[in-house]
Amino acid sequence: MKEIENILGIFEATKLAIKDGDSIKLKELSDKTIHDASISQDSNSVAVAVVIYSLSKIVERKRYQKYPGWEKFKKTIITAIDNSIVALKKNDDEMFKKKLELIRNSISKLSGKLKKYIQEVFRRASINKASRIYEHGISMEKTAKLLGITMWELANYAGQTGISDVPLGKTLDVKSRIKLAEEIFS
Repeated sequence: MKEIENILGIFEATKLAIKDGDSIKLKELSDKTIHDASISQDSNSVAVAVVIYSLSKIVERKRYQKYPGWEKFKKTIITAIDNSIVALKKNDDEMFKKKLELIRNSISKLSGKLKKYIQEVFRRASINKASRIYEHGISMEKTAKLLGITMWELANYAGQTGISDVPLGKTLDVKSRIKLAEEIFS
């Protein structure tokens, strides 16, 4: 139940951010969602994070708003989010999944360059969010399966970003801690 309430709040905030054209807020919402998804390893939460991140990248690119079909795309997205909220409130998981898929498939109704650009944004967003889940300690194989990408794509991206090189358990030695404490309290 807590997960549903969380996604409801995120979708409400997403809708407002899309209407306001606030790509930064969308990225923040995506980051919050991916953190929660990493903990729960819930495929719906992962899909929500990817969709919101993709939308942030789309909204960020102001030139997309000049292409034919932009307003229809935006209206379709907002309607799908509204319908997703209704599905969540009814606890209808199947309808929720269909509405998430509708958001992703709304690009198929676009034409020309906008369609091509947005498809690429969704693909890259999946890889990016997969790397963030992997960064949270979920196995590469499981992460790739959750997001429907190949382990090769994830490994290639993670290798470029240095995610796999992060020292998780590294602490300061005793002398460094004492020195730091002396600096803080002097």
